Amino acid sequence: MERPVPGGLRGEKEEEEEERVLVSEHSWRPCPTARRRVQGCLEWVKRQLFRVGEDWYFLFILGVLMATISFTMDIIIARLHAGKTWRGFHRRLGAPRGFGGYLSGGAAPLPTPLLQPTCGCTERSETSGCSSTSRGPCTPWHWLPSPPASPRASPRTPEVSQLHPDLPGSLKCPLGDGEPLKFEFWFPHPRLALGSGISELKTILMGVVLEDYLAIKNFGAKVVGLTCTLTCGSTLFLGKVGPYVHLSAMAAAYLGKMRTTVTREYENKFKQHEMLVAAQAVGVATVFGAPISGVLFSIEVMSPYFAVRDYWRGFFAATCGAFMFRLLAVFNSEQETIAAVFKSNLKIDFPFDLLETFFFLILGIICGIVACAYLFCQRWLMVAVRKNQLTAKLLATDKPVYTVLVVLLFASITFPPGLGQFMASRLTMKEYLTSLFENRTWGLLTLNASGVAKPGELWQEWDHPSATIYGTLIFFLLMKFWMLILATTLPLPAGYFMPIFIYGAAIGRLVGEVVALLFPRGLYSEGPPRPIIPAGYALAGAAAFSGSVTHAVSTSLLVCEATGHMGHVLPTVLAVLVANAITQKNQPSFYDAPIIVKKLPYLPPIRSRHIASYRVVVEEFMERQVVALAKGDGFQEVLAALDASTDAEYPVVESIGSPTLVGTVSRSQLVTFLQSHEHPQALQGEKLAIMGTLGDDCTIEPIMLQFSPWTSLHQAYHLFQLLKLQRVFVTRSGELVGAVSRAELRRAIEDVANPK
Repeated sequence: MERPVPGGLRGEKEEEEEERVLVSEHSWRPCPTARRRVQGCLEWVKRQLFRVGEDWYFLFILGVLMATISFTMDIIIARLHAGKTWRGFHRRLGAPRGFGGYLSGGAAPLPTPLLQPTCGCTERSETSGCSSTSRGPCTPWHWLPSPPASPRASPRTPEVSQLHPDLPGSLKCPLGDGEPLKFEFWFPHPRLALGSGISELKTILMGVVLEDYLAIKNFGAKVVGLTCTLTCGSTLFLGKVGPYVHLSAMAAAYLGKMRTTVTREYENKFKQHEMLVAAQAVGVATVFGAPISGVLFSIEVMSPYFAVRDYWRGFFAATCGAFMFRLLAVFNSEQETIAAVFKSNLKIDFPFDLLETFFFLILGIICGIVACAYLFCQRWLMVAVRKNQLTAKLLATDKPVYTVLVVLLFASITFPPGLGQFMASRLTMKEYLTSLFENRTWGLLTLNASGVAKPGELWQEWDHPSATIYGTLIFFLLMKFWMLILATTLPLPAGYFMPIFIYGAAIGRLVGEVVALLFPRGLYSEGPPRPIIPAGYALAGAAAFSGSVTHAVSTSLLVCEATGHMGHVLPTVLAVLVANAITQKNQPSFYDAPIIVKKLPYLPPIRSRHIASYRVVVEEFMERQVVALAKGDGFQEVLAALDASTDAEYPVVESIGSPTLVGTVSRSQLVTFLQSHEHPQALQGEKLAIMGTLGDDCTIEPIMLQFSPWTSLHQAYHLFQLLKLQRVFVTRSGELVGAVSRAELRRAIEDVANPK
C-alpha cells in the first residue's frame, strides 16, 4: 500500500516527469536504422583491426608521437639558441662586444617559475606547499572534517571525522586554521615536472604508487620547462634523456587509459606496466635514434627484473620512434637519408692495434675512478643543499632566485671571451660530441694548423694560443666536474645522461690524444705507420663513464648506434666492463642517489658478497605488533583499528582466540563500514543501520602469499622485487605472527651490509 504523497511533492514529481518526457523527445535523432548500421560497421572494423592485438596500434602511436615531439623540441631549441648566439647578439643590439656577449651568454629563456599551491600559511615548503611553524611540522594536504551541519548532529559524525581524516570533508590547509586552499599555479602540480624523473619512475615500476606523477596534465609543464632549459645550451650543461623518458611514461599512461576506453575493458595494472616499460625504451630511442640500445638501457636502468613478454613491445615502440625521429630529419632536409644522429667519419680498415687494448683498460679504470668521485660528490651535495638553511629556504620558497643565481654563476664562468675560451663554451651540446668524435688527431692538426685547418672547424674551439689542446681538455674536465654536480641541484626539468656522456667522451679524447702524442707512428715502430685514432678512445670514454655512472653496460652499444661506427665495439665493451666493476662495488647508481636522498621507497641491492643474507630469517626483523581485525568485530573495533594505524589494508583473523589468518580488508572498505553503521553512542532516532560485523558487511580478500618465520632475507628480497610487493604477512601454522614491509626489509639489508 502506497503512502499518501503531499500536494507539494506531487506537483514536483509531475514536473520531473514532464521534464523527462521533454528530454526523451529532444534526444530523438533521425535515421535510426542508418545510424545503427554505421555503428555496426564501425564495430566490425574495430574488431578486424584489433584481431592482431590492440597493443600494436597504441605502441605505434606512442613511438611516432614521442619522436615528433622530440624532433620539434630539437628544432625549436636550435633556432632559439641560434637567436641568442653571442656573436650575433651584439651586432643586432649594437652593444659593446664584451657586454653584449656576456648578456647573450647568460640570457636564456629559463623555465617560467612554476608556482606552488598556497594557503593561509606564510611560508611554503617543497613537499607540501605549507609552512613549518611553531604549531608543528608541515604535512601534505589532507581531507579535514567538515563541521556538523547543526548543533543537533549526531555524536557519531564529529567523532569519526575527527579521528579519521579519510572520511569525506572539505579540502583545507592543515596549518592554515581551516582556510581553504587557493590555487595559484599555472601548470598542474609543477613540482612533479622538475628534475629528471627516472628515479621516480624506478620507484613506480617497483610497485609504489606516486599520485599524479604520470598525470597527463603535467605533460605541458615538462615540455615547456625542458625546452627552455635546453635553450641555455652548454651554459647549464644539461640534457633531455631523463625528462623525455618521463614524458614518454606520461604519454604511455594516457594512451593506456585511452585503450581501456576504446576496448571497453577494465583497467589492467599489468597492461599499464607493459606500456610503461615500452615508454622507457621510446624515451631513449627518440633522443639518440638508437632503438636496440634504448631497450637494453631501459631494462638495465629501470627494472631489477624484466618480463620477456615485454621485450617485443619495447623493441617495436622504440623502432617506430627511432625511425620516425630520423625520417623527420630527412623531411627537414637535414640529411639525405636515414643516418646516425652523431655521424662520425672514423676509418674501419684498421681501427685499433691489439696492444691498444691495454690503454682501453687504463681508460676504463680512469672512468671508473672518476665516476666514483662524481657519484660521491653529487650525493653529498644533494644532502648538503637540503641541510643548509640558506639553500633549503631558497629551494622551498624561492626556487627562481636559486636558479637565477646558479645560472648567472655558470654564465659568468662559461663566458666565451673569459674562462669560456678555455672550455670551448661556444659549442652546443651536439657540437661538443661532434668535435670530440672528430676522426683527425688534434695534436697533429695544431702543428699544421696553417696548411690543414679550415676556418670555422669545431676542433679549433679546443685550440687556444695560451694553452694546448691538452690544457683545454684538462680545464674543461676540472670545471665541468663541479658544474655538473651543482647543476643537478637546480629545480628544473632537465636530464643528466647527455652531460656525463660528453664528459666521458672528453676523458677518452684526452687519453687518446696523449697516447697519440707518445706513439706518433703507432705502437709498432717498424712497418707502415698505424697511427692512433683518438676518436676511438672518445667513443670508449663516453660509453665507459656514462655506463659506470648509471650502472649500465648497454652504453657500449649506444655509442655505436648513435655514431654509426662499429669498429671499436670490443675495446669499448672492455672499458665499460672495467669501469662498471669499479663503480658498482663502491657507489650506488646515479639514478639511485635521488631515491636515497629523497627517501623514496627503496630496496638497496644485496651484493653477492653478502652471504649473511642467506642466514638471516624473517623472524629476526619482522614487525610483531600488527593491527589485526577479527571477522566478528563491529563498529568500535574497526574504529579503534583505524585509529591505531594508517595501513592501506588490515589482516583479518578468524577470532581473537584463534588468530588464523583468513584474508585482508582495505582501509576504504572499513571507512565505508563506519559510514553505513551506527555508532554505539548515537541517538536513538539517528541510527543508520542495524549493528553488523566485519565478516558480514565487508569483502575479505584472500591472501595470495605468506612468509614463514624461517624465510631467508635473500628469498624475501627477491620476492619483493619480482612481485613488486609492499607488505607480506608472516604466519606460523596458519596463525598471524607478524608482517614484513619494505621498511623492515630495507633496514635488514642495511644491517647485513653494514654490521655494527
